Amino acid sequence: MTPSSTGRPSASLSVSSAPASGIAILDACVRYGPNEVLKQVALNVRPGEFVCLLGPSGCGKTTLLNAIAGFIPLHQGEIQVDGFPVRGPGGDRGMVFQEYALFPWFTVEQNVVYGPKLRGASREELRRIANHYLALVKLDRYASAYPNQLSGGQRQRVALARALANEPNILLMDEPFGALDAMTREALQQELLDLWQADRRTCIFVTHSVGEAAFLAETIVVMKAQPGRIRAVISNTVSRPRDRTSDEYFAMYRQIDAALRDEHEPLQDSVAA
Repeated sequence: MTPSSTGRPSASLSVSSAPASGIAILDACVRYGPNEVLKQVALNVRPGEFVCLLGPSGCGKTTLLNAIAGFIPLHQGEIQVDGFPVRGPGGDRGMVFQEYALFPWFTVEQNVVYGPKLRGASREELRRIANHYLALVKLDRYASAYPNQLSGGQRQRVALARALANEPNILLMDEPFGALDAMTREALQQELLDLWQADRRTCIFVTHSVGEAAFLAETIVVMKAQPGRIRAVISNTVSRPRDRTSDEYFAMYRQIDAALRDEHEPLQDSVAA
């Protein structure tokens, strides 16, 4: 066992499913100089829950995600994972960025096992990890390829496999499909859901897209800007598998869109679906 930045022990690497973790955000505030970026954000995320953070540019979605990841400190408040305060980055939280963030001089396989290799996994274990996660994201045939030989969708699959290879309890995703074309984006949304439903890892997903949030999330957190805070928390009751053409889906889409656009909505309201 090795310590994590939440102050609790973290499990050694394997290719089995990691346990999901709960997150408590307790009146989190972030300031950059005189500018208040997040103001008294309070939210509880259940273990295994899929949550989308939705809002306009500048509302603090990515700032909140980075605070959960431990990349930036809070000015006030606290973020806890399973009751332990976040003090910095840790292997219990995996991050997937919009811009892939792959090492161009590494092969696909080398990118995927980079974290486990740093943590001392054996050569045999690294091969098992690479084979397992590349198969999960349907890239097992591309293990020896380099990032510049892949499409945008394939690169994002590599980024997802690399995050999962560390067996995080929490997956943090910052608009990972935002730069992709519509067909590839929808295909990857379904693949992500398939992976999430297989192991129910806690997932926090940042998006600008109402449709993406309605399709993916169990809970949608609508944020408001200047400063960033929560406007509404919406429970998504659309049955799975979700049909993007169903009346049920469009009703949820309209409800989320209304919460996003209504400037007079009281802050932190819980909206019943």
